[in-house]
This record gives sequence, structure tokens and C-alpha cells, in this order.
Amino acid sequence: MRRLIPTGDAARPVTFAEVPQPVPERDEVLIKVEAFAPNRGETFLLEYPRPGLLPGKDISGIVVQAAADGSGPGIGARVVGHPAQGGWAEYATVPTHSVATLPDDIDSVRAAALPLAGIT
Repeated sequence: MRRLIPTGDAARPVTFAEVPQPVPERDEVLIKVEAFAPNRGETFLLEYPRPGLLPGKDISGIVVQAAADGSGPGIGARVVGHPAQGGWAEYATVPTHSVATLPDDIDSVRAAALPLAGIT
């Protein structure tokens, strides 16, 4: 799976890396990310990234693995999510308390901008 990771280089702040697909905890869903939205705070973190930084707090996509504890939306649900990190990737894990099912009339690109803005 591909993930954007920080480089520490201001001229090219992120690059793609091949990494293993994340494995969800019991209370997390695995989402195939269709869109993500960078936010201002994350762009500042890219200037001097701490080791292990995985940007990505605003995503939308499709649940491909439901939470093992039975909470949250099921496989195939269109969702918006707010992971702690790691959303700038092809797949992301998100706690079910940080996921909401999307209505059919909201597309993935617009939905990706909702989590942090909605919390704020």
C-alpha cells in the first residue's frame, strides 16, 4: 500500500512510500481512502516533522473491514473519518467513535473536508 510520508525537505515536504496495510484494533474500521483533506496544522508539522509522523486527520472512503467488536458501520458503508494520524494513504484505520456514515448526496471529496472543520 502507498502512504504519503514527510521528507523534512521544504521543496518536497512529502513523498510516497510502500508500507504494509494497517491492521485495525478491535474498535476500529479499515477504510479504503477515496479522499483526504490536508489541514493547516498538518502543513506546519511537515516543516520539521517528528520521527514517525503520519499525516492525515481528515478522510472519506469505504469501510472494507468492520470493527471486530461490532461497533460502527459495516463493510461497504461510505464514511467520513477523523483518525489520530495516517489518513494520507490508500487505507487507514479509524476508531468507530471517529467515523460517521455519509448520506448519498455528499461526495467523498467534499466529505473529506468535514471532520476537523466540524469538530472545530
